[in-house]
Amino acid sequence: MPVFRLTNELIFPDPRRASKEGLLAIGGDLSPQRLLLAYVLGIFPWYGEGEPILWWSPDPRCVLFPEQVYVSRRLERVIRQQRFHLTCNRVFSRVVEACAGVRVCKGQETWLTAEMQCAYQTLHALGFAHSIEAWEDDELVGGLYGVAIGRFFFGESMFHTRPNASKVILAQLARHLHRESFDLLDCQVPNPHLTSMGAIEISREDFLERLAAGTLGSAGVLVKVELPEVLYLD
Repeated sequence: MPVFRLTNELIFPDPRRASKEGLLAIGGDLSPQRLLLAYVLGIFPWYGEGEPILWWSPDPRCVLFPEQVYVSRRLERVIRQQRFHLTCNRVFSRVVEACAGVRVCKGQETWLTAEMQCAYQTLHALGFAHSIEAWEDDELVGGLYGVAIGRFFFGESMFHTRPNASKVILAQLARHLHRESFDLLDCQVPNPHLTSMGAIEISREDFLERLAAGTLGSAGVLVKVELPEVLYLD
């Protein structure tokens, strides 16, 4: 499959034309208009420092259906102990910076370049990107951020500096999304942490069909989502 080169025109090729590895296009920009269009088409940016912007639509797609989140007995005990206090959108920029910083401290590459961080901060200011924070006393010990449109939450990255902090966030976010009738939480690509909590892979075609039905309102516009100030535990 060819890899498409984007121009200044606000358009993407059909995500079904992505390569076997999921790479669809190269170039373009990270404007909020292009990012939002990408998400509703099942496409996301992922590239490293010094590389051109790369756009992906993998097949299969890793997702977590909110009602199917798996919480082990041990994790349930941690939740019941209320060791962590969960908030939403209190320190969005710090969460994004920490997601990048944790990887850098481990000597790993990060796709969260300064350009990417700025782009998601703009989406946050517009009300589409959200963060969930885990606090232990007054210390930020975990976080997750992503984009919410309609009945979809597109998870982007998470971090933790205390055991179980990110697992508690993911479990409680999934429970909240289930209560609010969200269709799914997009995880993009699998990893052991996600699969241990119930994430599965579905075909790109299935994902795109669900996406088309769940992100636009009756007037054909993007549906903005709000999260509570505190993500309560139950």
